[in-house]
Amino acid sequence: MSVSHFPPSDPRPPHDPLALAPEDCGRGHACQFCPEEPDCRLEKGHHEKRLLESRLAQVGQIIMVMANKGGVGKSTVSANLAAGLAAQGYRTGVADADIHGPNQSRFFGFVGERVRISKRGLTPQAFTAPGLAQPIQVGSLAFMMESDDTPIVWRDAYKHDFMHHLIGSFDWGPLDFLVIDMPPGTGNELITLADLLEGHDVAVMLVTTPQEVALMDSLKAIRFCQERGLPLLGVVENMAGVTCPHCGGDFHLFPRAHLAEALAKAGVSSLAQIPLSPALASGSDAGRPIVLDAPNGIEASAFMPAVNACITQAKANFSAAAADSLKAMNQQAQQAPELEQALAAVPAEQREALRSELAALLGNPPAEDATP
Repeated sequence: MSVSHFPPSDPRPPHDPLALAPEDCGRGHACQFCPEEPDCRLEKGHHEKRLLESRLAQVGQIIMVMANKGGVGKSTVSANLAAGLAAQGYRTGVADADIHGPNQSRFFGFVGERVRISKRGLTPQAFTAPGLAQPIQVGSLAFMMESDDTPIVWRDAYKHDFMHHLIGSFDWGPLDFLVIDMPPGTGNELITLADLLEGHDVAVMLVTTPQEVALMDSLKAIRFCQERGLPLLGVVENMAGVTCPHCGGDFHLFPRAHLAEALAKAGVSSLAQIPLSPALASGSDAGRPIVLDAPNGIEASAFMPAVNACITQAKANFSAAAADSLKAMNQQAQQAPELEQALAAVPAEQREALRSELAALLGNPPAEDATP
């Protein structure tokens, strides 16, 4: 747009696109949701980038729940994984990235709810349940649709934009975990989010069923994660078995040996085996994750290894980040002018030994270029 398109009577000062500190409107949602967007003269690219950075800065661990094939229970796993983390006291959010099948509204009992826009952004729905210290924040495209049966017919450019809205425009607040319910496949949405989240603490939980066709697609997703460098926590096997309601015995509908062999060959562990359960299905339909409604049941117990894997990953990332920060602080302490002045007062024959002792105490090797 050229400057001639702006009316000369506009009282606002001209915007310099080359300014080092671009102006900011202060709104917490993307420009597409703003009523002033048609006439706005601020730098939209800067605004979108600031939104994403500010949201992600408040999120600890991101868990992308993937399945290269549809219908394997990815949304069920996402909802119960988030519920299991929240039950452990963690601040948790669920981002529904499945554009063509945004089902998290149903899994948490928010069918028919609509999003509200405030200056802070799009307001997620807050799911509460007995025993939860804090509500689970749920964001979904379903909250923006006229009705639940409205089909989404978008080209890739619109999908790309929505991935940015999902992370940047929803007012997630501080979160320990953000679980992202991914669409099936390794297409545009996955690529966009992988690019968007690069440099942040992201890990993948893969969902599959023991069927041969699902396994074939799952191996493609595993290869994507390995080539992209995304940490893969492991695989959740859904519909892994059935418990007989009469005798209580367990049996498998699908042979599992080929799945175990393929995962071992790919170097991926099987984290959890979720049974094919009527209670799990009815809980999902009713909008009550079964790990909260029946925390002592076999279904909730089956989910716990996957929940614990997420917690272990987050703690490992936190420990690594803390160690890096401590190392950087120690290096700065070794190079502080006050320390150098103090060492200068020490006799030359003792100076290097003292420097080495200080470096050992601070947990860093002495600098190679240190002068005696």
